[in-house]
Amino acid sequence: MTAEEWVRTFAERAGADAPDQDLMEEILRLASVAAHASERRAAPIACWIAGATGRPLSELRALAEELPGAG
Repeated sequence: MTAEEWVRTFAERAGADAPDQDLMEEILRLASVAAHASERRAAPIACWIAGATGRPLSELRALAEELPGAG
């Protein structure tokens, strides 16, 4: 099962819409910033926080890039 298939199936079973390809790329960019600026486990938590805020991912990725270690 590919990542896209897994995400789509998980979203369906959770009663949510799966992200489209562009949104998945934005999520992965945010996760990458968090993982490389800190410990890898920061990535999923940063994505969860992003989802909880409802703010645009591009805005939150820029915010993450301003944090120490992200440069």
